[in-house]
Amino acid sequence: MDSIDIKVGTRVEHPRYGEGIIARITLGAYEVYFEQGGKMEIPKTSTNITVIESPEEGKGETVTARDLRKAIASVLDEYGTLPAEVELGNKWIGGKIVMYPSNESLQPKEIPMETFFKKIVMVRDRLRVLEQNINSSETLNDEEKVHIQQYITRAYGSLTTFNVLFADKDDYFIGSGKK
Repeated sequence: MDSIDIKVGTRVEHPRYGEGIIARITLGAYEVYFEQGGKMEIPKTSTNITVIESPEEGKGETVTARDLRKAIASVLDEYGTLPAEVELGNKWIGGKIVMYPSNESLQPKEIPMETFFKKIVMVRDRLRVLEQNINSSETLNDEEKVHIQQYITRAYGSLTTFNVLFADKDDYFIGSGKK
């Protein structure tokens, strides 16, 4: 892809992620928001991305970052990939996790509970997106989808320990034992 014609707002297509819009250009990559794949960084040297439509200078309306965020949020919400607001249980707010190494000469590590909780929620949301991508895959057959889905279910089961952190039971991890 030739970087000379590429600007923020350019519509592009990728064989795996489908159509997207370039939101930012860095020294070595394009930050693209894809309808199916979310936000991805595509190296400028990639040959897997093609320009569908370039914004014309001096013609039409200007797209602001706010407009782009609103459009992306709308698409993510429509496809069910927008992370939901998840609340930390009240008793954990302001708390911290302290990890002590077995070697007592080393310093313990403290992590604010809110930071730890955000990481757990990110893992959960990424598992959900992976699950959606597997279920909507056109290249996997049903048997392969079920096989991979079992690993995701086991991962949810391994994370049930962290359910104690959630304020709402609807946000809990559920393994293969419950549905």
